[in-house]
Amino acid sequence: MQFAKADADAKQLRKLAGGWLKELRAAAGLSQIQLAQMLGFKYYTFISQVENGFGRVPTESMEAWARALETDPSQFARKLLSYYEPELYRLLFEVKK
Repeated sequence: MQFAKADADAKQLRKLAGGWLKELRAAAGLSQIQLAQMLGFKYYTFISQVENGFGRVPTESMEAWARALETDPSQFARKLLSYYEPELYRLLFEVKK
C-alpha cells in the first residue's frame, strides 16, 4: 500500500512541476512548439506530456530547458529536484547539521 501512495504522491508532484514549467514557458513568451524547436525536439508532444505531469525533464537536458525558459540553470534544476526527488532535495538542501 505504501508504494501506491508514493506513486500517487509522485504523480501529483509531476503535475505541480508541469504547471510550474508551463508558467515559465508562458512568461518566456514561448509556445510548446517554439520550446520544442529550441530544444531540438521533432514534436512538441513531449513538452505537453511534461507540462501535464506525464513525463519529467531529463536531467541531461535541464540546462537547455532553463536557458530556453530564460531562467538560472542551477535554480531551475534545484526546483525540479524538489518535485521529482523530494527526499533527495530534503537531504541536500534542508537537513541541518
